[in-house]
Amino acid sequence: MKFTIVGGGFGGVKAALELAKNKSNKITLITDKPDFQYYPALYGTATGYSHLQSWVPLGTVFADKLNIEVVIDSVETLNPEDKTITGKSGASYSYDNLILALGSVTTYFGIKGLDQYTYGIKSEAEIRELKQHLYEEMAVNREVEKQYVIIGGGPTGVELASALGTYIRRLRRRYHLPYKRVGVTLIEASPRLLPRMSETTSAKVKKRLKKLGVSVQLAKKVEEADADGLMVSGKPLASHTIIWTSGVANNPFFAANAKHFELSPNGKVVVNKYMRTKDDIYVIGDNAFTPFSGLAQTALHDAVFISKNFKRKQQNKALKPYKVVKPPVVVPLGDKWAAFEWKFIKLYGWPASLIRRAADAVGYHDILPVGTALGVWRTQTEIEEDYFAPTPTKK
Repeated sequence: MKFTIVGGGFGGVKAALELAKNKSNKITLITDKPDFQYYPALYGTATGYSHLQSWVPLGTVFADKLNIEVVIDSVETLNPEDKTITGKSGASYSYDNLILALGSVTTYFGIKGLDQYTYGIKSEAEIRELKQHLYEEMAVNREVEKQYVIIGGGPTGVELASALGTYIRRLRRRYHLPYKRVGVTLIEASPRLLPRMSETTSAKVKKRLKKLGVSVQLAKKVEEADADGLMVSGKPLASHTIIWTSGVANNPFFAANAKHFELSPNGKVVVNKYMRTKDDIYVIGDNAFTPFSGLAQTALHDAVFISKNFKRKQQNKALKPYKVVKPPVVVPLGDKWAAFEWKFIKLYGWPASLIRRAADAVGYHDILPVGTALGVWRTQTEIEEDYFAPTPTKK
């Protein structure tokens, strides 16, 4: 069978790997990036740890998979009638079986100035921009912010807030700047942090962040951003380093081709019990309207599910319906501390941090061969600031 997969994230890459196990299958993976990005580790790379933990060349991921072809392009137009999909490059790609796993994109909810005056950590380009900004402030201008501001109290915002203060202090020493108190503020519009987790976990995480020196502002609405800072619930908050970790929306490809899909109120694609749409196209991961879409574990689960059903189809066996699986969630907060939840189990501190390390090892192995996965996993403890900015000459 021939498969065309769009998206180089967890769902798309995992689907390609699973389908490639059948040597008679031919897979074309279309993605806008040459690397696989391991999103759970991006906050670590943004705060000085190795870039190797966060992105791996797709050539490495598919090194021994001769029936997978990678095409670098961004898809724009779908034509189910003639079974083609058109890329930004102008190239047209025909398909027999189409799997869409494009992931989500950042949205600023129409808040004035956020797109212009905030930084992000959701991609290599965004991390590079943030690192260059910090380098110019400290190494060139010899300044340290009075207040570093993070917007968004979800997992990414909480993880970043727990690590940013330590990173800034390390940079201050590295660039030989005099001691100055580092302030990190985390702003969340909801009444509590990590709103998808339990109230108990939210309270413990808030307490942990305060212990790390993070100022947590809850139920606060960001109204505007400019070159001098933010307007938050009617009050100004001065900062030149504002990091936006909140707000994701479905990939705009689906809205642009809405006539071919049934979209939910939040813009995700409604699929049947086999993850198919009305045009017999498969939509998985962040793009599908399922209870736990948006999580990496869900994208992996979806990819394995449809791959197994394709195998059943090839063997003339009955297809199985999709089963919703609630994945465990573990959020690291500083050195040797994390919060873990799964079903009725809740763990905090050192035991949960061990689970996070184990989960990362499993996560890398889901995508990479054992040896490569272990090598990448070990880089999570390696500091590598120079990958993004030059080291200044000591004065």
